[in-house]
Amino acid sequence: MTLPTHGDTNGVASLDSGHARLLELGYKQELKRDLSFISNFALSFSVISVLTGITTLYNTGLNYGGPISLQYGWFVASAFTMLVALSMAEICSSYPTSGGLYYWSAKLAGPGWSPFASWITGWFNIVGQWAGTTSVDFSLAQMIQVIILLSTGGKNGGGYEASKYMVIAFHGGILLLHGIINSLPISVISFLGQLGAIWNVIGVFVLMIVIPSVATERASAKFVFTHFNTDNGDGINSRPYIFLLGLLMSQYTLTGYDASAHMTEETKGADRNGPKGIISAVGISIIVGWGYILGITFAVTDIPYLLNENNDAGGYAIAEIFYLAFKKRYGNGFGGIACLVIVAVAIFFCGMSSVTSNSRMAYAFSRDGAMPLSSLWHKVNKQEVPINAVWLSVFISFCMALTSLGSIVAFEAMVSIAVIDLYIAYALPIFFRVTLARKHFVPGPFSLGRYGIIVGWIAVLWVVTISILFSLPVSYPITIETLNYTPVAVGCVFILVVSYWIITGRHWFKGPITNVEK
Repeated sequence: MTLPTHGDTNGVASLDSGHARLLELGYKQELKRDLSFISNFALSFSVISVLTGITTLYNTGLNYGGPISLQYGWFVASAFTMLVALSMAEICSSYPTSGGLYYWSAKLAGPGWSPFASWITGWFNIVGQWAGTTSVDFSLAQMIQVIILLSTGGKNGGGYEASKYMVIAFHGGILLLHGIINSLPISVISFLGQLGAIWNVIGVFVLMIVIPSVATERASAKFVFTHFNTDNGDGINSRPYIFLLGLLMSQYTLTGYDASAHMTEETKGADRNGPKGIISAVGISIIVGWGYILGITFAVTDIPYLLNENNDAGGYAIAEIFYLAFKKRYGNGFGGIACLVIVAVAIFFCGMSSVTSNSRMAYAFSRDGAMPLSSLWHKVNKQEVPINAVWLSVFISFCMALTSLGSIVAFEAMVSIAVIDLYIAYALPIFFRVTLARKHFVPGPFSLGRYGIIVGWIAVLWVVTISILFSLPVSYPITIETLNYTPVAVGCVFILVVSYWIITGRHWFKGPITNVEK
């Protein structure tokens, strides 16, 4: 299938197909187009990082439903996520630009709605990405704190427990490293992205085999596949409600694959390889993630103890599983600590790739004049890296984590913002594609054909469902301490974005701005 509107004039046909399509869309090739399909896939796969998402929110899955939520909730979220990914891949094939989602919305919403559709999609996308990077790197900081705690004897052995200020310092140091790495040429980031993907796959297989093999006590198959944990201690007794709350772990993990779209201006054959990167990253993550969940859950024997804040790992369930497995077998937990280091490295790669994706989004959004001081953020250095956008992303992600100093509950809203804001940004262009652009959308090389509309509608309805679901109370009775601040946080983002548009944005933002003469 040939690209829409491609011709042989002006030498366009002789260019890389992604480069040619970029020119047709009105943009100069300013970033170095050096990524292969494997590199594009690897960056998205590293951002999804099943070791990061599942490890970080395994407590949530155990608390709300336990094995049933972990196993079957994973497949429910995976099935609908793949439909969202397929719809995004189809649009990406037609519009392979670093702007990704907000550019798609601009083109699909039509002239009348284009500026506002682009504006709200772009801001939800970039805020969701910043929140995602914040939650990933803060999770790594917490993991480092747990590794130190266990290495010094554990909570019950007088181990060193870092203060919240120390955790913030760890977080800042991690972001600094990610900023330095992302200031290097794209070829280096590409190599590290591929290394991160390999590390995630190998790490999952090592852990899913080693942990249940070392554990002296293992759960039965009946427990792993049929046990439903209703003892959550949060005053919630409805089984359907508990199961739905348990989906947060799976949906949080399967997030961030828009990275493939944001890297399309640096990907060869982006109109084909961008969509392939999105779909393959989600598909392989689903398979690998289920293997990790399965392997770890076979080492679960006492859910209340694993979630107890007074255990050696301070209530960090997977850390306690790893530590106990080796301690009971060999008399010490150093093997378990080594397993946590495997996870920590995976989280580091995830954060690194998240900053890469953030910076490309900020670069593209500012190139179109949507951000304050836009001329500063879309500058590209001699290595063809949007250097200022990289450090802007690092700075904002650090500032977002400072909320943890005031209240860990406020910070936990960042996790939900990362999920809901990103998925709203995912759903908006899909919604425009199945409504306003239903008859005039011209697909690229990857097309869902006659199934595009139905897949798109299911994807949009799933995003509406999870947006409501993750805003529901997670504990009763509802107090200041137990309130789910997600709707408050997402609502604040919406109010700020729309207010910014009404007060000033609508007067000067006209949507994506081309920078080549057609």
